[in-house]
Amino acid sequence: MANPLILIIEDDERSRKLVRDVLQVKGYVTLESETAEEGLRLAQEQHPALILMDIQLPGMNGIEALKALRANPDTQTIPVIAVTASVMHQQQTHILDAAFDALERKPISVVALLQKIQNLLQRPGR
Repeated sequence: MANPLILIIEDDERSRKLVRDVLQVKGYVTLESETAEEGLRLAQEQHPALILMDIQLPGMNGIEALKALRANPDTQTIPVIAVTASVMHQQQTHILDAAFDALERKPISVVALLQKIQNLLQRPGR
């Protein structure tokens, strides 16, 4: 897949810029949203190859947004990586139990995040 589109759903401007800049340097095309509601609309309209989603968002949180993505036939198969500052094991377990495809903790590890993205985009059926 040449220049895959990645949707970044992140309300913190600095975090969003960091992820965007890293992804664009690596050749990915990015689309951004500050809210889950707008991100859901963009996912429906643009069909990104992958979504990076913060968990703590204004309004609808990332877990609720994931449920909405999975309930929609047009977006249910898009891989979604949860991005969170939550470091408690119980919170991380709750996030993974919600059926995210992967989890990246803040502050992000650029190398680890890029590897997770690459692995998910190379999965069979992608």
